Amino acid sequence: MATDAVVENSSKNGGALNSLIEGKAKITFTGPSSAFYNPVQEFNRDMTVTVLRQFVEDRQEFLKQKKEKVGNEPTAKKPKLNTVNDSDGIRILDALSASGLRALRFSKEVKGVESITANDFSQEAVETIKQNIAVNDVTHIVNPHFGDAIETMMDHRTLDKRFHVIDLDPYGSASIFLDSAVQAVADRGILMVTCTDMAVLCGNTPEACFNKYNSIPLRHKSCHEMALRILLRSIDSHANRYSRYIEPLLSMSVDFYIRVFVRIHTGAKEAKDSVTKLSNVWACTGCHALHLEPLIKKMAGLVGADGKCVHCSHTVHHGGPLYTAPIHNKDFVDRLRQRIKNTPEEERLGTHERLLGILSVISEELPDAPLYYEHDQLMNVVKSPVMRILNIRSAILHAGYRASITHCNPKGLKTDAPVSFLWDIARAVAKQHKVSVERFDDTAPGKKILSTESTQEVNFSLHREAASKSKTECLVRYQYNKGKNWGPKPKAKGSVNSVQAGFQVAS
Repeated sequence: MATDAVVENSSKNGGALNSLIEGKAKITFTGPSSAFYNPVQEFNRDMTVTVLRQFVEDRQEFLKQKKEKVGNEPTAKKPKLNTVNDSDGIRILDALSASGLRALRFSKEVKGVESITANDFSQEAVETIKQNIAVNDVTHIVNPHFGDAIETMMDHRTLDKRFHVIDLDPYGSASIFLDSAVQAVADRGILMVTCTDMAVLCGNTPEACFNKYNSIPLRHKSCHEMALRILLRSIDSHANRYSRYIEPLLSMSVDFYIRVFVRIHTGAKEAKDSVTKLSNVWACTGCHALHLEPLIKKMAGLVGADGKCVHCSHTVHHGGPLYTAPIHNKDFVDRLRQRIKNTPEEERLGTHERLLGILSVISEELPDAPLYYEHDQLMNVVKSPVMRILNIRSAILHAGYRASITHCNPKGLKTDAPVSFLWDIARAVAKQHKVSVERFDDTAPGKKILSTESTQEVNFSLHREAASKSKTECLVRYQYNKGKNWGPKPKAKGSVNSVQAGFQVAS
């Protein structure tokens, strides 16, 4: 039933023992729940449970079709090496388990699970996990494990030991875990990764981002989608080294983190093709125009012969490479939406409405138009009043291009229209409001843009496909700040890079 997490209080041996219920799982702890439990992350866990349920169903259908296909093949045909683990139940690794809440919820809310390894490098955390396993009566499914996450995954690289699902939900960056993770996931298995180092991924410290993800981020309004594509590129790069590649099923930028769900495949040819899914990105510092340049193809674009932006003559910054193939599997997302819609009310997860809303927005996104603009930022460049996004999308659709919203930003505009047409729209708005070129400094990007003649007619009349379906259905589409201390909780003592964990020398 869709309810918020419930905290219960009791006493044991004279000390306060508290318990917390989320979904069907119950965890016990001493002291305040805020020390380890973040209620904002309930949405993350609910989405993960939903994805796992769909994964199990899809996998069972795949294995059924595979058995039928094998039964119809000639018996003399030479068998191929089987890289897919065909056991009926799935094996899950919760690599950084902490209290074990994720593992417990998986064991009680996802059918078809054979075993779950709840791993943590803290002995205290493992003792808590053992206690919570007993409380939830899932000793037959969940196995507590004390160890370093990287070593644990490296110990499961062989075909017979690989996990069907690996969940990485660290504090900060998941970059150090990716290389071992892509080796320990079974073929067609799912790797689920969370990163909370958004300041790094969104361009505050590009040097740190390059060190962690081997990509340069840009400080642009589309930085949250850029962060998703940087992470996907990093995962795919690690997988490529082992003749493996990723298929993004679902990619989200929500609250204070990004979260991706990718299927891991094995195939040398497809791994070689991964470079065709990468692009460098150029962003103008004046008018904020974007241009994607595929890694293996040179083309004319945003930069003129003088090295400046062709639209406003300002400096252009270079970032990337980014993963620029689709970041969601539309069929998979549609199946998730249908699953959530069909869930009986008494079985709904705590964040049911938000799950349905964000998946609906994701399903509306243009799959082949990487990154996005904020429409009000475009208007600010030419000092014009901000026009309704509905009219902006209508103008794009009337011109024969496509446009959509994005789950990353409520003001975001994704489109396959060239930047030159977006400036035609801005010029048309400026003309309506009689914006004078004399208002601008000589070096202002808006001055050159308004001084340039438009190349296409602009029609702002309402287009029948301009309205977002998720908005007309009044779905919960975007999460807003929940108030004081909203965001990631304090980092747990004794991180994987600490002296305690044995990876640094004490000073």
